[in-house]
Parts: sequence; C-alpha cells; structure tokens
Amino acid sequence: MKRKIIILLFILFANIIHVYSQQIIPAENGFLVTAEVIDGDTVPSITLPNIYVFKPLVFKNNRERKAYYKLVRDVKKTLPIAMEVNRAIIETYEYLQTIPDKKDRDKHLKRVEKGLKEQYTPRMKKMTFAQGKLLIKLINRETSSSSYELVKAFIGPFKAGLYQTFAALFGASLKKEYHPEDEDQLTERVVLLVESGQL
Repeated sequence: MKRKIIILLFILFANIIHVYSQQIIPAENGFLVTAEVIDGDTVPSITLPNIYVFKPLVFKNNRERKAYYKLVRDVKKTLPIAMEVNRAIIETYEYLQTIPDKKDRDKHLKRVEKGLKEQYTPRMKKMTFAQGKLLIKLINRETSSSSYELVKAFIGPFKAGLYQTFAALFGASLKKEYHPEDEDQLTERVVLLVESGQL
C-alpha cells in the first residue's frame, strides 16, 4: 500500500513539474519569441524588420534641407492614407466579386463612394496642395494604378473625367505616376525609411 502511494505521489509530482515546465515565464531582461524545431533542436525564430542604409544626404543650402524635411513631413501625413486607400480598394473589389447583380454592385459602389467622401473629405481639406499631389503619386505606388484609373474602374469614366478636369484646374493630374528610380527617388527613400520606422 505504501509503495502504491509513493508511486502515485511520484506520478502526480512528475505531472505537476511537467505542467509548470510548459508554461512560458518571461525573463526579466529578455523577450518572448516564437520557436521552430529544426532537426530536433528548438531554435528561436525572429523576424527582423528591414533596415535601409543610404548614402548621407548632402544639402547645398538651407533651402534644400527645409525642402527635404517638408517632404518627410508630407510623406508621414499622406502615406497612411495611400495605404488605407489600397486596403479599401482591395476589400471593395473582393466584395464586388460576391455580388452577382450589376444593379446591386452599382448600389454598393455608390455607398462606398459616399462613405469614402465622408471619411476622407475632412482629412483632404487639411492637406496642402503639395501633399495632395504627393498623395496621388503614393496611391499609384501602393495600388500600381493611377488615381484616374481607379476612379474610372469603380465609379465610371464620366466621373473620372470630371475629377481629372477639376484636378487640372489646380495644376494637378490624377494620371500622375510614381517613378521610384527617376524623379521620385528621394521620395522613395523617405517612404522606405518611414515604413521601416527609421524616420
């Protein structure tokens, strides 16, 4: 009988130790990370963010320095909006694929257009002209389509032409494209640094 109790206590004690050993207890000066088992060994698995290293910028004068920091400010303000627009386009497109009737798709697009206007008009009013032009380019960067093409695809060619004409009155163009290797090289540098959290 005594032997059975000792064996039972041993099994119970072993189970308790096993349960506590499976719990993750955070270290005081460390980080919790996921792990992978590779060839029988448990190896920490950490995904590191991209770190971009560029040649230091050399400004010819104070005016160039101010222009650069203005670009940084404008990218930080407009890039999140361009990313939101990209997500909204993907979600809208995916949802439209589930609607079989053209009439219902048109109704949904009108609701989306109204919702986007309500959501973004107050934010757009707070933007400068330069930020608006930058936003058009960043939308092209995020979606691989010009703003004109997006408006034309979702709302129709008439409204796309109307918006393009309105933008042209102010010296902008919805057809403007983003060229990271050429004219938008500095902007691309700033965007990458902002996305990686380095700026």
